Amino acid sequence: MGRFRNASSGDSGEPGIDLSPMLDCVFILLIFFIVTTTFVDETGVEVDKPQAASAVQLEKTSIMIALTKKGEVVYGGREIGINGVQTLVKRMVAKEDVPVIIQADKEAPAGLLVRIIDESKLAGATKVSIASAKAK
Repeated sequence: MGRFRNASSGDSGEPGIDLSPMLDCVFILLIFFIVTTTFVDETGVEVDKPQAASAVQLEKTSIMIALTKKGEVVYGGREIGINGVQTLVKRMVAKEDVPVIIQADKEAPAGLLVRIIDESKLAGATKVSIASAKAK
């Protein structure tokens, strides 16, 4: 089949442009962008983080645990509670040594924050950080 179709090939009589090579290119680009996209793991809840002047960007592959102002411990959009932290971190650190990042609300109980840090360390996490917003 050539680039142009003519009346002898059974079409309506008007020549047309074959679009299949362009569609092939579009699908190849689509596959490329899907494969190369990195997905950021979010905690699933909105947390009002405290501000810090020394805030820096951390690695993308990490365990993100959220602590709400009501005292809920959330991972991946579902509440795991303080008892689920050690199990979760132990399972994730067994695959790869990844840091634990705790997104604590600025009105969250400090005692619960310390317990989350402690549970993470007991599970084998070598780096435990607290997320903060960059001070303006």
